[in-house]
Amino acid sequence: MQNSEAEPISDAARRELVARIVDSRWFKKSDRLSSFLLHICELDLQGRSEEISEYRIGRAVFGRPENYDPAVDGIVRSHASRLRMRLDQYFTREGRDEPIRLSIPRGAYLPLFMPLVRDNASAGSDPSEAQTAPVKAGDTPFAMELQPASPASAPSADTISATETAALHFADSKASRRQAATTSLAWGLVAFLTAALLVMYLRDHTVHAGLQTRTDIRHPLWSEMFSAAHPTMIIVGDSSFVLWQDFLHRNIGLASYLSSGYRAAIPQSNPDLQKEIALMAGRRYTSIVDLEAVQSFTRIAQSAGGSLDMRYARDIRPNDLKQGNIILIGTAETNPWVQLFEHDMNFVFNKDRTRQIYSVINRNPRKGEPGRWDYSENDALHRVYGVVAYLPNPVANANVLILEGTAMAGTECGRDFIADDMQLLPFLKRIRRADGRVPHFEVVLGTDNISGSAVNSSILAWRTMP
Repeated sequence: MQNSEAEPISDAARRELVARIVDSRWFKKSDRLSSFLLHICELDLQGRSEEISEYRIGRAVFGRPENYDPAVDGIVRSHASRLRMRLDQYFTREGRDEPIRLSIPRGAYLPLFMPLVRDNASAGSDPSEAQTAPVKAGDTPFAMELQPASPASAPSADTISATETAALHFADSKASRRQAATTSLAWGLVAFLTAALLVMYLRDHTVHAGLQTRTDIRHPLWSEMFSAAHPTMIIVGDSSFVLWQDFLHRNIGLASYLSSGYRAAIPQSNPDLQKEIALMAGRRYTSIVDLEAVQSFTRIAQSAGGSLDMRYARDIRPNDLKQGNIILIGTAETNPWVQLFEHDMNFVFNKDRTRQIYSVINRNPRKGEPGRWDYSENDALHRVYGVVAYLPNPVANANVLILEGTAMAGTECGRDFIADDMQLLPFLKRIRRADGRVPHFEVVLGTDNISGSAVNSSILAWRTMP
């Protein structure tokens, strides 16, 4: 049996691993995630881990202006979440045979390199069964904190090429270390640092050339949803209501939800079950995705000079919807108030409880569009769907924003899309009117469901309203 004590991880091994990661299919099409990883790794290799802060990453990697506020701009946090998921994907598939694993533990955002230690008996077995040995003292792992980013425009061709150059230097340094002595390694490091600094310089100056501060610009969507005069109401879903519908094997409408008439449908033949169901119905459950959405919208509201009033779906009455702008989280299954707006929507949700299929129905398909997008928990592709709808609220002469999904990952996909200006602003620019006004719209998003989280999302279809 081999010695189970892991050898220290050299800088060369770390560089080679990062080079393979950024060259993989999970990172090739994501310049920002690659730059994020390259940036924090190089700082740590130089012994400058104390410079890895949320603010500095936002400035260097995402081109944020000097006076941006990490507390209200969460792009670094959202990209860090995606970075964790992409790393999981890499090591689960393409990098499953890697001798070293790189992870980013939640909370401290410190990337951690862990060598895999295998017994002789386990050679050739599933790499996921191999033991992971902790990094020994003196093996300082790459450190990472998250930083917020500002709604900067997409990086220029020069910026992207600089990032690619940085990645190439990672890969090139692998060969130089094998063939050259200490002097050659030093020159390779100088070349990499030059490329990395070029990335930071170009991104920083690109942003300053075309953008001043976030507060100088009126956001085309949030300026309509948030104001200092009135708080925007956000209504989170009633998860207990979903359990009721699952128990009764039927969908329940808003009228029955308001009257609580559906609770009388419990079978009388089972008193114990009646008691348990009644107890469940009285509890006030909502999903973690709903709460994360509240957190995201709270930051957005603050940056837009507004405020948020969170309400539970069960506590709402029709007159509450007359107070102003509203955000609804969840489909009609968990948030029945969505039903009030579905008659004006082209993309609506339907759950077939017999076949256990959740679908986004396309009421009026255009050329090349399907009539529906189906989701099943048994789908081997793990494909889920989300809808973001920005609609008029006619009873209050205001607006309503709806986030829905065929699963929690679908709702999360909608939240990520609407809260990330890197995704949202190009779409708004595409649909805006000649006078600069952003029309009301609906958009269908497709995403992969990896461990309950949304990754690799894309726009599948959209509609605008006159």
